[in-house]
Amino acid sequence: MARILYIETSTSLCSTALSEDGRIVAEKESDVPRAHAAMTAPYVKEVLGDLSVQDCDAVCVSKGPGSFTGLRVGVSTAKGLCFGSGLPLLSVGTLETLYWQAVTEKLLPEGCRYVVPMIDARRMEVYTAVFSSDGRQLTEVRPQVVEAETFAPYLSEGPVLFIGDGAPKCREIFSSENAFFHGCCPKASSMLIPAERAFNEKRFEDVAYFEPFYLKEFIATVSRKNLI
Repeated sequence: MARILYIETSTSLCSTALSEDGRIVAEKESDVPRAHAAMTAPYVKEVLGDLSVQDCDAVCVSKGPGSFTGLRVGVSTAKGLCFGSGLPLLSVGTLETLYWQAVTEKLLPEGCRYVVPMIDARRMEVYTAVFSSDGRQLTEVRPQVVEAETFAPYLSEGPVLFIGDGAPKCREIFSSENAFFHGCCPKASSMLIPAERAFNEKRFEDVAYFEPFYLKEFIATVSRKNLI
């Protein structure tokens, strides 16, 4: 079994973890805002403890979608570690991480038919995809404006879990008794199962050319404040 270092910075939670032989042995996280750049490297050092990066078999990073700044910090850190150590790079989508978080933390309601991870975008928009309760991704990852009927076909079939930092703002929109909500951010430790699978199947990323999945183009804005 592999020893894998995990970095998850796609949302407000800065999170790292280390797994050995298919189980998480160390993790560190903080939701201090706008501090990913300062915290990610120290958190990596903390979860490694007396180990070095060279003692690992791979580095796994969240590939998005999510925060532009957070993703850049996480991916840059992971690529730097891989370049310096020669380790392979793994990546896991943010929404897939949230699906596995729901499963491993036993959040699925009884009879759950679908899991809908949601990353908060802005206003009533989220980045989302629909997963079956057994982990099959049924729709592409997309930006979605949430309205009352957006997920009606899925809710008509049975219980649906909406999970992620975009889920709470949907609570008052979906009136169905089949709608269940869990507000949270993706954790590095929740990448364990898909990362182990990718490692065993040798589905490694190209360290030189790997880029985060931003989903939307970054739009720079000019401050309205008088800078003179």
